Amino acid sequence: MTTFLQRPRGTIRLKTALTIAVIAVGDIALFQHELFPAGLGFLGLALVGALAIGQPSVLRDRRALFALVLAAAYAFAMIYDASLLAFLLFGVALGMALLLPRTGVFDDGWRWFQRLFAHGFISVFGPVLDAIRISRLGRRRHARSSGWRRTVQALALPIVGSLVFLWLFALANPVLDGWIASLALPEPDEDFIVRMFLWVVTAWISWGVLRPRMVRLILGTFDGSGDPALPGFTTASILISLFAFNAVFLLQNAMDAAWLWGFVALPDGMTLAEYAHRGAYPLVVTALLTALFVLVALRPGSTTAAQPLVRRLVVVWIGQNLFLVFNAALRTVDYVEAYSLTVLRISALLWMVLVAIGLVLVMWRMLAGKSSGWLINTNLAAAGMMLSGVCFVDLGAVAAQWNVRHAREAGGKGAQLDLCYLTFQDGTSLLPLIELERQKIGGAFAERVNNARRQVHFRLIDRMNDGGWQILDAHRLDKAAELLGGDIGPRPQGRGYNCDGNELPPEPDHGDGDAAGTAKAVELAPPAFAHAALPTLTQSRER
Repeated sequence: MTTFLQRPRGTIRLKTALTIAVIAVGDIALFQHELFPAGLGFLGLALVGALAIGQPSVLRDRRALFALVLAAAYAFAMIYDASLLAFLLFGVALGMALLLPRTGVFDDGWRWFQRLFAHGFISVFGPVLDAIRISRLGRRRHARSSGWRRTVQALALPIVGSLVFLWLFALANPVLDGWIASLALPEPDEDFIVRMFLWVVTAWISWGVLRPRMVRLILGTFDGSGDPALPGFTTASILISLFAFNAVFLLQNAMDAAWLWGFVALPDGMTLAEYAHRGAYPLVVTALLTALFVLVALRPGSTTAAQPLVRRLVVVWIGQNLFLVFNAALRTVDYVEAYSLTVLRISALLWMVLVAIGLVLVMWRMLAGKSSGWLINTNLAAAGMMLSGVCFVDLGAVAAQWNVRHAREAGGKGAQLDLCYLTFQDGTSLLPLIELERQKIGGAFAERVNNARRQVHFRLIDRMNDGGWQILDAHRLDKAAELLGGDIGPRPQGRGYNCDGNELPPEPDHGDGDAAGTAKAVELAPPAFAHAALPTLTQSRER
């Protein structure tokens, strides 16, 4: 019994020390240097280190160690190019690293969703639960702690009495009153309150990471095998449905092939861009409905799925769905060529790839008799690998680069360049705009590009100076300084420019002096973690 009581005290002391260390890292990154959101990445790395030290079982379990490495990679992704996606993936990976040593087998994603949700929910109340537990342990050690209570009782009277006499003497002695006043704690201000709130939140999160909360009862995964007990889902109805569905899909695929591939001219009054825009997303929904039908009506082990003709028709139908998804992607590409590329359209193309992978996996599950858990895990693995790659790819820069290189104004065959879209993309469009600016395009368009680039450039510098530092932005400013030779141009003054680079007219003079319409000069001092390129940019601007 003694060993049982002493061990928690040691582990709690260690976890308390690790929590204090994590709080210190969070205070340095988020408060002292005001690095946000990249500071969350440093805090994430601190949590990874604390988990490795405070829970050695994580390092002994290969699965947990792999999840911990992934968590560190996602934390670095937040430092490299912070995003909500990297933050969410970090939370999932860290939670799995914490809980994997306490599970026998990996099972499936549905059960893990329940474990992670329960751990996160219970961890909100974790410090309170642990405080109650420690209080109960203290009551059990009543005899051991009675000496400490006697010491406190013996010191209470002299301490309280001395404080009362000091207060009275301070009223009569101004020198003593000054000394006591100099020892007083500073009054809490807004920064103090924010800092304390940051400490509390960081401590709460750290304690939740270091104190795993497992649930014993979770809902099992739906097996999805055998004949479905649904009215109308007979072998005959499913067979007729597959013939009808294949015929309808063949009609749609034939029209797509004829018009999208240029075999037949579109009807009068309809452009390829209009045809492409209307069809992409509904076709993806169609493919998802196909997958749902196969999962419900053709489950492994069912009488219908065992029919050779049904299986062949399903394979043909899913093949047509894959062709449909391919044409949906082709529609999106045609629409991009007619207009422009955006982050949303890149995301749509990636989503179509995942839909196609999911269709293949659904078909393979039926043919090979795989379980529902296998289907869930393989789809989650495919999505996880793609999303992990997206964390380290700047989709905004990809879209901006494509638009600049294919713009009509730059000699490309694409649409006219949408400078407003590039301006609203903040730092992601900086290097593509510089590339366009260096092409010596001339005329009013060149001036608009320069105005748009300077808006993006100074906005990025200001964001870095305000604590929004991250590795990718520092690299952008370094590269921009190299391409421009350090001459970034003057900061936009007055009312500035529209998003398309056209100068805004000055505001009417109402006799308020120059304070109303002139932008204040901003000191471009780099933060402590910022790259050395920032001072160079500042000096070039001042020259």
